[in-house]
Amino acid sequence: MNRILTITVAMMLILVASARAQMTAIEVIKKSEDKLRGSTSIADLTMKIVRPGWSREIAMRAWSKGDEYSLILINAPARDKGTTFLKRGREIWNWQPSIERVIKLPPSMMSQSWMGSDFTNDDLVEQSSAVKDYTHLLTVDEIIEGRKCYRIELTPKPGAAVVWGKVISWIDKTEFMQLKSEFYDEEGILINTLKGTQVRSLGGRMLPSRLEIIPADKPGQKTIMEYKNLEFDVMLGDDFFSLQNMKKVK
Repeated sequence: MNRILTITVAMMLILVASARAQMTAIEVIKKSEDKLRGSTSIADLTMKIVRPGWSREIAMRAWSKGDEYSLILINAPARDKGTTFLKRGREIWNWQPSIERVIKLPPSMMSQSWMGSDFTNDDLVEQSSAVKDYTHLLTVDEIIEGRKCYRIELTPKPGAAVVWGKVISWIDKTEFMQLKSEFYDEEGILINTLKGTQVRSLGGRMLPSRLEIIPADKPGQKTIMEYKNLEFDVMLGDDFFSLQNMKKVK
């Protein structure tokens, strides 16, 4: 009897330890976001907008600090060169050198297309936070791009200023890379699918170097974002992300 009791207790301890070892949904999401963002980052990337019959490419540099600050500089094409986008907390500005004017984006513009792409203003400046603005539910593990992934459903918290009615994300269980996300409207209709592919070392971290967003109801249309270079944990002060600097950053 004592032996049976000992085995039972041991099994219970193993089960408790296993349960404690399991990451919660919010821990997985946070680890994924932290890996991509770092404390600070500088990225060189291109964005290709594909439409039936035509396409165009935009080159840019992006700086970020945590989830509060980001600055994006457009380097090409020539007509858009020097345009910048600045985020400080929940406030977003756009500097347009052609008219020498800074425009503050109202919340109503967050769901609008960014630079004519399939990304929204909210996507690029990340006004909403996957950690803070959503509740999270772990469902069943699935295989994406040959990798075992957590499947997590994100539902907006009441009153959260978010664009989507629901988001489903697939995050690699080993490297915590976001390999796929589906974005739904408030009625539960799929709007966009985001895929992360071409995994390689970026800034010393294994990450998808190619992000492709595909609208559900627009055949032949997509936007491709490709990282050319990515550095983490560089020296960037809060004053770098200023209205004055967005007019002169290079």
